[in-house]
Amino acid sequence: MPQPSVSESPRAGAGVLELLRRFAADPAAAATYGEDCLRRTQAIEPQLKAFEYLPRDVTAKAGPLSGIPVAIKDIIATSDMPTTNGSAIYRDHVPDADAWVVERLRQLGATIFGKTVSTEFAWRHPGPTVNPWNPAHTPGGSSSGSAAAVAAGLVPLALGTQTLGSVIRPAAFNGVVGFKPSFGAIPRVGVHPLSPSLDHIGFFARRVDDAAFALSLLAGTSADDVHGRPLPAFAVDVAHGLTPLARPRLAVARFAKWERVETEQKAVFEKVIATLRSAGAVVEDIALGELDAVNGDAVTTIMLSEATTIFSDLIARYPDRVSDVMKAHVESGRRKTAMEYLAAKAAQAARQRSFAAEIDGFDAVLTLPAFGEAPRGLDWTGDAEYCAPWTFLGAPAVALPAGFGKNGLPLGVQITGPYRNDLHLLRVAKWAEATLAFDPGVPLLARA
Repeated sequence: MPQPSVSESPRAGAGVLELLRRFAADPAAAATYGEDCLRRTQAIEPQLKAFEYLPRDVTAKAGPLSGIPVAIKDIIATSDMPTTNGSAIYRDHVPDADAWVVERLRQLGATIFGKTVSTEFAWRHPGPTVNPWNPAHTPGGSSSGSAAAVAAGLVPLALGTQTLGSVIRPAAFNGVVGFKPSFGAIPRVGVHPLSPSLDHIGFFARRVDDAAFALSLLAGTSADDVHGRPLPAFAVDVAHGLTPLARPRLAVARFAKWERVETEQKAVFEKVIATLRSAGAVVEDIALGELDAVNGDAVTTIMLSEATTIFSDLIARYPDRVSDVMKAHVESGRRKTAMEYLAAKAAQAARQRSFAAEIDGFDAVLTLPAFGEAPRGLDWTGDAEYCAPWTFLGAPAVALPAGFGKNGLPLGVQITGPYRNDLHLLRVAKWAEATLAFDPGVPLLARA
């Protein structure tokens, strides 16, 4: 097969490993790909509103990620670009140093492709980003811009964060792969905290292999991150990606409020189960009822208590620059007692210890990332009900695109597993991805 000419640009929506293979065969493509992405972004950004700041320099650097543009959620510090944290308080703030993960990306040769829109301090008050599949709908949050940018094919990889459901939910809403590694897998130094017991760094990508490759390069430790716990090192072959785990044993978790799940989402979920089962997976329903309770109780107590400690002084100093939504959440946090917080932390530790035993004999858990399509309107980023339990456990989780809803917006499924079992989970997810063989493509807005 003839190699592509130098003048041909990689397709919009190409993944990281696909691009690296292309760049190896055609080094000139790596040198120009950043400019191609910037031109595409500038063309649709007035409609998409995914970025707070676009890069001035997209020159490819040397390294394993040479030529790969990576967008950075705007609560993650960058020393050469503003980091607003989605807040008017930090509108012109440029940090003195990069976040640990940004510094690592630079060392690997990645192109830091601007800052993506976050909700206010990665909490509830939304930004202006629209869903690229339908601008009348939210892209989800809090990692709104990162999810939309990858879905629109503007970048092959973007960083997000998750405290409840801010990677998995927007990934599902935008039809991309979302991956939240185990708690502490990637140092959070230089990431503005919301709830230190729950905050995770995660990725948006086109394929499971891309997310796995990113984790293999970015997992690490820092003496400045007291919550860090390194994962076992692993490598991902650029030519072939991960070796999938064929015919896994999957536990299906259907949580409370299942009656709220949209009809089309239920149908997609049942079709996924049938497809995986027919391909050889062992799929069985299990009861994880206690996780429903912690989703509505302990996880909320932890987040509100810790966020109130972090933001009370900021609100007192800048009351006119903080949303009413954030003020209300912090006020709720003030009503939490120390005893309630300690009880919630004890419940978290107990469930983290018991979860692996509870699903012993299964390779992963199959569940939903959301109740259905992205909600209409931009004032609400969606419910994290089906994501928060796994964040509470610190468990790794993957969102996979799986279909479309009645309004033509993407629907997904979520696969999760025991804490620090990230590589095993990613191998299961790759098998599921290949078996489902569903590619939503690039939304119409990105083709304009």
